[in-house]
Amino acid sequence: MSSDPKQNRGSMFAGEIDPEVAELIGISSDGTGDGVPEFADLFGDADVGAEEPLPVEGAPDFRVRAFAVPDKLDEDPKPFFADKNYYKSALTGEGEISQRVHSILGSFLNARDPQDRSTYRARLIPAYWELISGMAPKVVGAGPTPKTLTLRFAALLPTLFSAEQRTMLSRTIFDNGTNEPIHYVDEWITLIARGRVNPSAVDETKTAGQSSNQKLNAQLEKTRGRYEAQLSLIRNQQTEIQDQEQLLAQHLQEISRHEPQEQYNGLWGPYSDTQKSALSEMGNVIRRLITVNKELGRQFSELGSIQDQLDELRRKESESGGSTVDKRVVVAEMNTVRQMAKMCIGRQGNHFPVLLKQYFRGGMHDICTRENVIRQLAQAEYLDPGIFLRTFKMQTNRIVPNIIIVPCYGDAGICWEPFERFNRASSRGRIALPMYPKDVAVAVISALADLRWQVAKEKAQHYWMEEGLTGWYYQWFSETKQKGDVKDAFIQDYILWITKESEGTQKLAREVRDIFWRYLPFPQEVKDRLKNRGYVYSELYKKDQNRAMSDGY
Repeated sequence: MSSDPKQNRGSMFAGEIDPEVAELIGISSDGTGDGVPEFADLFGDADVGAEEPLPVEGAPDFRVRAFAVPDKLDEDPKPFFADKNYYKSALTGEGEISQRVHSILGSFLNARDPQDRSTYRARLIPAYWELISGMAPKVVGAGPTPKTLTLRFAALLPTLFSAEQRTMLSRTIFDNGTNEPIHYVDEWITLIARGRVNPSAVDETKTAGQSSNQKLNAQLEKTRGRYEAQLSLIRNQQTEIQDQEQLLAQHLQEISRHEPQEQYNGLWGPYSDTQKSALSEMGNVIRRLITVNKELGRQFSELGSIQDQLDELRRKESESGGSTVDKRVVVAEMNTVRQMAKMCIGRQGNHFPVLLKQYFRGGMHDICTRENVIRQLAQAEYLDPGIFLRTFKMQTNRIVPNIIIVPCYGDAGICWEPFERFNRASSRGRIALPMYPKDVAVAVISALADLRWQVAKEKAQHYWMEEGLTGWYYQWFSETKQKGDVKDAFIQDYILWITKESEGTQKLAREVRDIFWRYLPFPQEVKDRLKNRGYVYSELYKKDQNRAMSDGY
């Protein structure tokens, strides 16, 4: 008898073996057969190896697991503000409002009396927003024109800011080469106008009824969500199949090992207990493979049905002229952007709408450019790995929200909506960041804190004061008789959690630290470092171990 296992596959199954397992593997119960068949021969009823459909346009790519931090934050300066007719070009074609803005701005700059200056400042704010709302439809796909730069940087009149600041803005990377959903206002308006994303939901700007295009967009977004959720389900099932295949290969390798017995001229004996166990497990694995494979076939069939619905809705959108610029939608979105700016600035902040040199100080690192934002997001996600994870129908995916960079002097970012009403499965939601904050990191982290709070609140629904992250925090807030708004307090504590507590600097109340350690955990690497930074973190680390041992975490 040969000691080569490949030549003895039939005899290796001799002895006690489940006839069903033997049949599945491709041998008879008496130990004869043709060996282990190919996977495709066993599971040929679904095209598992088919090329995976690509994500729909604008939807998150669930295969991306982290941010790719840009290698460079700026580029060579561009002649954005070299045009002597820049200001004239920005105002040309805007009608009476352009004359009114020009008059008010001139009066503001020439005023010497503080009372007069304050009056003109208050009049300029609504006039400017009316002006750029009229400009917005003209910047769709227009490139770096004066109107585009006015929307992007609030750079209405280049002489209002210094030569160094003009150079700095001209060095920003104009186009989005990052594949991340981070948009300047002109880019965001272009996406809205072309139907790539739905207009933001705002109570103040809602109309009494929906137009046919709005209804079609809602259907399209809902179907996109179903499509993405189906893709995620298929990916998870394919991952399980690969895991089971690997396990099956390990069991095959285990039962193929035979130790020769020298006293019997190198003959090897029957299977060991470990190999018998591996044989039994192979049967379980194969049955699971068959089950998942059949389910995978059904899921691909469902995916095809959703794809047909998506194609039909896209055809209707194309026939309805959905790609044309609807000025009313663009103007309404600009009203939303104005509300975002107000929230980023706050009641006591600087609401002056135009870039002015004395209102902004700092360099390239102090502006919320796209590249700076990505860098801060990557750092925050490292410390809070679950910040962009969303679970829907037992499928967990990483979904980065749309981030709109609003040209204002606000200090904090805000979450406009955690996800869209018609698509909780895969919609990105919306975050707004001020372009000229005091601290870029704080602006980004405060927006993520707002996102965290709103997602947790939506998850708990009407039990948000009792359950989960918001429930525990609200109870502590109430029991300790804290003043102010509970969400604002949470945001400030989250900023401390990311910026201070992650470094071992104790700034939070003990109860808040316990809640965050449990519901907003740092990565294990950070926890391992913090456990040596004091008794407080050491005790939290021990609680983790106790929960893990009791399987109650």
